[in-house]
Amino acid sequence: MFSFELIKKDSRTKARLGKITTDHGEIQTPIFMPVGTKATVKTMKTDELKNLKAQIILGNTYHLYLRPGTEVIEKAGGLHKFMNWDRPILTDSGGFQVFSLANIRNIVEEGVEFRSHIDGSKQFLTPEKSMEIQHVLGSDIMMCFDECAPYPSSYDYIKNSMERTSRWAERCKEYHNDKEDQALFGIVQGGMYKDLRKISAQDLVSLDFPGYAVGGLSVGEPLDLMNEILDYTSDYLPENKPRYLMGVGTPDYLFEAVERGIDMADCVLPTRIARNGTLMTSKGRLVIKNARYKDDFSKPDDECDCEVCQNYSRAYLRHLFNVDEILGLRLATIHNLHFLIHLMEEIRKSIANDYFLEFKSDFYKKYGYNNSSII
Repeated sequence: MFSFELIKKDSRTKARLGKITTDHGEIQTPIFMPVGTKATVKTMKTDELKNLKAQIILGNTYHLYLRPGTEVIEKAGGLHKFMNWDRPILTDSGGFQVFSLANIRNIVEEGVEFRSHIDGSKQFLTPEKSMEIQHVLGSDIMMCFDECAPYPSSYDYIKNSMERTSRWAERCKEYHNDKEDQALFGIVQGGMYKDLRKISAQDLVSLDFPGYAVGGLSVGEPLDLMNEILDYTSDYLPENKPRYLMGVGTPDYLFEAVERGIDMADCVLPTRIARNGTLMTSKGRLVIKNARYKDDFSKPDDECDCEVCQNYSRAYLRHLFNVDEILGLRLATIHNLHFLIHLMEEIRKSIANDYFLEFKSDFYKKYGYNNSSII
């Protein structure tokens, strides 16, 4: 059974501590969720994710529907068993991927017709089909099928898209029928228009979902604009239900989201930049392939206690990347995930002990925000 408990609110901001309970365990919030798009967080084993204290990971409806297909996962007993993960899983609806990956698509009231980015085969995804797939996957948290409109878009386009998303949310809820072992979240849209965000939030709250996501942000707009829209939107979301900002994974975006009342966030960024040789450190991003680290035998981050920083040098990591050794990708991924998971743990402590804003200020100064964040 899914539930959310609001434990504490920060006295100076909208930041809050909470606890989500699912059939596969509890989640302490605010939380960063690693993304396991194709039933794997890239390069990581599930026991390694547990060692990093990952409380919940994501799976991708669109990709898993295309490969290996719902029949395979159903035979395996669901996504948890298929990937050997016994902690909570969140699955997205597939909507973002349909609109971002499919080369040819046609949006109609019934759903979206598109061609697979893998083989060009014609597919048709509807709100009901998204629910059906996610039921088979067996995720603890499911997402309504929505349209994530591009930025920038005209007012009329966003209005039509948002209204369709609300109608699709009704269809998702009706098909889902409040399955007790899977919580269905609604997704607030409305682009960068406050009046549309308010209408979208009110539409979805009236449907009484167990949680709400804010979609359509961090899609190319300036951070200040994202903060403004997020701050406005969060006021229309219930205080007693979790709030999820989709697709953010840099430290500044996470701090700003938490400050505006967000409980959950996810992003592929930490694992993606790791595979390109970029590490998140306490003093900013570190591009490990740079020549300056050829004979630098210091820790990647002298304030980090992850297994990578405890056992390997910058010079060694640079060597691994320069000779295309897979271990380099794995070590960088372990470090970046540890960095963000640990950061959110420290954010929770700062809220609990009433120094969130001070912690944020100190972190920003060390990380190099407002200056160069690449070292």
